[in-house]
Amino acid sequence: MKDQLIELIGKISSGCMDAEEVANVADEAAKAYADPGAFLAANPDINYDDSFPIPLGEWVVIGSLPDTVLFQADSYMNLFAQIVESFGPGVTFNIKPKQLAKVEPLTALNRIQIQLSAMNKEKGGYVLMNLSQPLDDELQAVLVYGNDVDRVVELCAALGIAAAPSLEALRIALYV
Repeated sequence: MKDQLIELIGKISSGCMDAEEVANVADEAAKAYADPGAFLAANPDINYDDSFPIPLGEWVVIGSLPDTVLFQADSYMNLFAQIVESFGPGVTFNIKPKQLAKVEPLTALNRIQIQLSAMNKEKGGYVLMNLSQPLDDELQAVLVYGNDVDRVVELCAALGIAAAPSLEALRIALYV
């Protein structure tokens, strides 16, 4: 499990976390998955209980991702603003977050995905992916290189973590 966690965290962090950070998060999460009671006893400062809709190990993974990796918001405008901020001022985007304020969610997400797909072409662009179950916000996503999407979905399935490309998931939700 730890090797799967290392691979998953490495892929969803898209280079924003170094190997040591990835290994530390994977180690903590593996311990939490293996024996939640012992993990909580060893970490009394952790604010987790059985009312959370995700397992403790998954909660450790999600809670350990920096805000340059895990984006959480209640609107696509705010989600995109976080994404733009994570890239820093040296990266130019063709759309601005405020341009997403008054458009339908599917339109907003499509515009975001078109922008992200055009970046980092040698790695297949970026794909915005829903990850886990949002706890405090409507939206919770990570950026994954397009070339890694299938492997990330496969790893998440093996670990029991919900994951899907955001645009595809919204289309399915709207048209089912």
